[in-house]
Parts: sequence; C-alpha cells; structure tokens
Amino acid sequence: MRLPWIVGLAVFAQTAWAVDVPGSEDLPTLSRYPQAEIIDYSRETVAERLYPMGSLQRIGGRLRMNDQVVVGGELTGITYQLPRIHSGLEAFTLTRQALLEQDAELLYWCEARECGSSSLWANSVFGKAMLYGPEAGQGYLLARLAEEGRGADSLIALYAITRGNGRAYLQVERLQPDAPLGSVLPAPATLLRQLRETGELHLTRLPDEPGGEWLRVLQRAFQQEAHMRVSLSGAEATEWREALVALGIRAGRIEQDRSDEPGLHIRLLR
Repeated sequence: MRLPWIVGLAVFAQTAWAVDVPGSEDLPTLSRYPQAEIIDYSRETVAERLYPMGSLQRIGGRLRMNDQVVVGGELTGITYQLPRIHSGLEAFTLTRQALLEQDAELLYWCEARECGSSSLWANSVFGKAMLYGPEAGQGYLLARLAEEGRGADSLIALYAITRGNGRAYLQVERLQPDAPLGSVLPAPATLLRQLRETGELHLTRLPDEPGGEWLRVLQRAFQQEAHMRVSLSGAEATEWREALVALGIRAGRIEQDRSDEPGLHIRLLR
C-alpha cells in the first residue's frame, strides 16, 4: 500500500538532487525547458563552424547536404537532458516558438526522417554520441536572431532527439560571428513550413526592389504548394506580386492587402 508513496518520494529526490554541470548557464535569450538539466556545456572561439541547411547523408565517405552556413566566432553549446515524461520534439517545438516570438528568422527546419541520418547529426555535426537515436524522433533548426546590444546577428541551432531508451535531449548552440553574417537566405521549404505552421511570414531582410535570390526563394516556396493562396502586404507588396506572377506564379493565388509597413508580410489564406 505504501509503494506508490515510496516511488513518488524517489522521483522527487532524484529531481531535487539534479544539478547542472559546473560553470554552465542558459542562453539569456532562451528560457530553459521545464525540469531540464544541463549535462554538457562549452564556450569557445572557433575559426569555422558548419551548420547544415539540408538533409544529411554520407556519400563516398563524405558528409553531403544541399546547403550549409560556415562561420567563425564565439560558440556556446548547451546539452539539455529532458525529464523522461517529455520528448525531444516537445522541447524543440517550445524553443522554436520562443525564437519566433523574438522575431528570429528561421533559415532551415526539418523533423524526423526528412533530416537524414541521426548518426551524422550526432557524431559529425554536434560531436555528441548521446544525441543519436531513431530518426522519427529528431528535429533540427537553424535560425538568425538579432540580440539586443549586439551589432551583428547570432545564429541559433537546435537539435532534439528521443533515444530508443526513452531518454530525450535538446542541443542548443549560439554562434556569435566575428563578422556580419551578410546574405544568408532561408530554405524555400522552411518558409513554406513556417507559413503552414503559423499562418504568416514577416520578411524584413528583402531588398528594396524585387529580384535576385530572394525572389527565387519565394518562387520556389510557392511552386512547392501549387494550390496555396496567400495575401501580400507591405510597402513594396505590389512590386513583389508582379515579380512573382512574371515568374509563373498564377495571379489568382496572390491577393494584396493595403499596408505601408516595411518588408513583406505574407498571410496564408488556404
């Protein structure tokens, strides 16, 4: 009759005694997932850090991906172990939403098998064997974030996994570059995924005149969802709509709302 009470006490004691590794701390811009524990922490200056922007695979002994960002600077890495009752993707989703609330720009986002090999993410990208697990339970995100008091944007990388034994982890990295990031554009599939998930996109880094790589990114995003309808608003919305139609996006798919705010706001209609 007393067994449930004893088990409950043991769980409480385990939680109460759980401590972070010495010298570790959360990123000031991201709150910790409830009851998570920091089990690994590092802070160093790196000449180069590679972040994939595509599914990972190994071909001919070499790591392959569609695109990547390579940058140097101050790198902070935090590995969180999550409470057993939660999955890695739960923490991944909550942290992604927190980044969006800070107006982060999502550059690449994948989940489950579309990310590729979990073994490659764990060992070749993050160098932590504990992050290896079934590919159905993984998620990866790379985002660009303007932090208060800093002249240059930072890169934030997230990788979440739930291992076969049920243990879940969230890897969080912040790279504060030693030079401005310059033009790093989101993957078209990520823009489309964010639009489906949140119902809107607010793009503030577009050039004043429609064209170039940004126009191609938007074109490819619209082409991936042939029946999607959206509305555009912003000071240059008319010009962007005309440019997209000129590239073959059907005019009936793109409505326009009146607005003089900077950037381009895209709202999902259906």
